[in-house]
Amino acid sequence: MADRAREAAVRMLDTVLGARMLLGQCDGILADLAPAERARARRLTTEVLRQVEQADRVLKPFLRKLPPLTVVNVLRLGVVELASGGAAHGVVNEAVSLLGTHRRHSALTGLVNAVLRKVAALEAPFAKLPPQRLPFWLRKPLVDAWGREAVSAIEAVQAHPAPIDLTLRPGMVLEGELLPTGSVRLPAGTQVSALPGYVGGAFWVQDAAAALAVPLLDPRPGERVLDLCAAPGGKTLQLAAAGARVTALDISETRLARLWENLDRTGLPAEVVVADALTWQPEAPYDAILLDAPCSATGTIRRHPDLPFVKDGSELAELLPLQAALIDRALGWLKPGGRLVYCTCSLLPGEGEAQLAAALARHPGLRVEKVLPAGTEPGWLTAAGALRLRPDYWAERGGMDGFFMARLGR
Repeated sequence: MADRAREAAVRMLDTVLGARMLLGQCDGILADLAPAERARARRLTTEVLRQVEQADRVLKPFLRKLPPLTVVNVLRLGVVELASGGAAHGVVNEAVSLLGTHRRHSALTGLVNAVLRKVAALEAPFAKLPPQRLPFWLRKPLVDAWGREAVSAIEAVQAHPAPIDLTLRPGMVLEGELLPTGSVRLPAGTQVSALPGYVGGAFWVQDAAAALAVPLLDPRPGERVLDLCAAPGGKTLQLAAAGARVTALDISETRLARLWENLDRTGLPAEVVVADALTWQPEAPYDAILLDAPCSATGTIRRHPDLPFVKDGSELAELLPLQAALIDRALGWLKPGGRLVYCTCSLLPGEGEAQLAAALARHPGLRVEKVLPAGTEPGWLTAAGALRLRPDYWAERGGMDGFFMARLGR
């Protein structure tokens, strides 16, 4: 009988690599699995997605022609498990058993058996292979911006599972690696809901890079603050914990579900509004606004290795004008002397540095307020005074998500 987690992993690989759908759209595949099986299926899938290029290079000498996608994905999964130290006998047998459940491909079980036995005879098959490269549409602008060495360093970080970062409520303490910026870092795979203080709302999951947008905004107790495009809500929780009177707005009620859950768990107050920021109007201006604009999410590949296989850069044609429109609307909702933080979880300069330059050109009198949040490094500031965060920063600690952040005032 085939391993259900492996079977689900191959189906998810077929969906991502064949249908070009995000892993988040594969939840139906996991519906009938027990929680432990679901977690294992996700882990197996992401491990393969991080190493498709290496697996294919190992397989190439043993395949005269490429078999159907499902067969290739069974082979990829087997190669990655073998390269990770899986017992050869078990990995090969499970792969053969798994393919045997597919009526269309069961005749190729002999091929899978023969190929994986040859791979199992190799010593450390991935040892001399470089990390998986970013796709050309993304890699080229990054090389142009920071050079090949920096991009290779980013790829090296993205080859490994990302650790789990937690933002703690003021005064709370939790065992783990305390990062210079105040986040607590735990190993990848940690069961967060089992940690002490979880039920009482002592913390929430939030990448250390994402957690810097609120310190950059510097909310003050009692200020009216708008969290624009707020889902999934980590920044809303930070703002509320700082004592601000927060309005959290997002167009997606589904994506706001996690925010409502966390507000309930933590007991933190916030007004949550489901609306389109392009048509919504506030009743009064705000002291400060945090705009985490919709973007390519290319800074989160270390957590979402499916993105390079699903996206091709074509979405930028809609995202770039949307980001500019949101900046313009947000600036119109500020009180005199108010401040706006614009940020995106993107590595692309077009969604960060270029958007900032264009906003400054559109709005005479607008300026960048150069701020270096506690624990950040001067080298992370751009020439314009914005914060550019990259996955290769803190590489020895597991890196961070890629972000662009700029605080603006008039």
